[in-house]
Amino acid sequence: MGRGDKRTEKGKRARGSFGNARSKSGLKARAIAAKTAPKKEEKPAETTEAPEATA
Repeated sequence: MGRGDKRTEKGKRARGSFGNARSKSGLKARAIAAKTAPKKEEKPAETTEAPEATA
């Protein structure tokens, strides 16, 4: 099931069509939710290297 399957959301996007798997009202709800959702702050990458030991 993928881009060629007209019954899946991915297939509907590939064809540019709408239906039960991809409704127009659902797209509007997702767009609004994405705009109003709080932005996630990016954390600096943590290094997993051990500190060098002095002998």
